[in-house]
Amino acid sequence: MATNDRLQRYLADELGECRDEDLTQRIDELEELDAKAGISTIESDVGVLSAIANETRYKIIRLLYAADEELCVCELSPLLDVSDSAISHALSQLLEAGLVTRRKDGKWRKYRATTRATALVVALEGTR
Repeated sequence: MATNDRLQRYLADELGECRDEDLTQRIDELEELDAKAGISTIESDVGVLSAIANETRYKIIRLLYAADEELCVCELSPLLDVSDSAISHALSQLLEAGLVTRRKDGKWRKYRATTRATALVVALEGTR
């Protein structure tokens, strides 16, 4: 396999030589690393990151974070330069990603940033 050939050449450079058992040991170590990374966690995280990888959705998260309370869609609408259907779609995606909660209050729907959304905003702010 070409991937193993490349790894074998790398190990030979690093170790001065590469025996079959060196290659086998390193592949086992790399497979343990892959298991620790957790493929289901990666897929979930990519879904969350994809949900905020849009200006409207990220602005909604930032607004909800800054408000530190529930906001109705009618309160978000004047702050976003998109249609009501685009806001509704964005909120649905954020809800599906677990970044907002929704509560029906009579005929109004109110949204709040989740702990995960708050952690993402704080993390991004901490890197500036």
